[in-house]
Amino acid sequence: MAKGIDISDMKIPNHIAIILDGNGRWAKKKHLPRNAGHRQGAKAVEQITEDAHRMGVKYLTVYAFSTENWNRPDKEVNALMNLLRDYLKDCINKADENKMRVRCIGDRTRLDEDIRERITELEEHSKNNTGITFIIALNYGSRDEIDRAVKKIGADCANGKLNADDITEDTISDYLDTADIPDPDLLIRTSGEERLSNFLLWQLAYAEFYFTDVLWPDFDKEELKKAIAAYNDRDRRYGGVGE
Repeated sequence: MAKGIDISDMKIPNHIAIILDGNGRWAKKKHLPRNAGHRQGAKAVEQITEDAHRMGVKYLTVYAFSTENWNRPDKEVNALMNLLRDYLKDCINKADENKMRVRCIGDRTRLDEDIRERITELEEHSKNNTGITFIIALNYGSRDEIDRAVKKIGADCANGKLNADDITEDTISDYLDTADIPDPDLLIRTSGEERLSNFLLWQLAYAEFYFTDVLWPDFDKEELKKAIAAYNDRDRRYGGVGE
């Protein structure tokens, strides 16, 4: 059996963000319904969260359901919502096992009430855990997030809570869904696509990007190690454009 990548001497990214792409293509390749790909993708999320925690990653954000995903066929959206219900329920046990703190970002208002309740229960249940912080982006779109933040800033300026002349980049960050979460160091996108798809546009300003042809359900610990190794191979320069 081939030896895996040794990352013991590598710098581990503090925060990794992942665009989970390729569930449908994975199912198609195996002549399975798309929902089978989504179920396998959910299992991959569980395993990668555990693997990332053991590797020393402190924050992991996954793009689970975007604001654009509502445009998919109703049957697929309903199946995804039911899968989400099951996942959120099981996630409480996973949080206890791994001391995992769970956060959800995105606009919850369009989600069904029972899903919103499960999210609140999960966040409250895990808020004092000291392991990896697992962030789930649900009904999330970065432009929507920024739009909501700008409206809150405008309202606070109008009622005197905030002075427009005092607004800085830090102020804007404080109004985003990720207010108390450090920006990602590394973005991973699976399935060969090389775009951000409206994901963490503000927060990824200085992140390293890693794209792989591997479909999300096949992304495992060794693939995560490859991404971390590639991150370590980058010549990181701060303060502007590379020389």
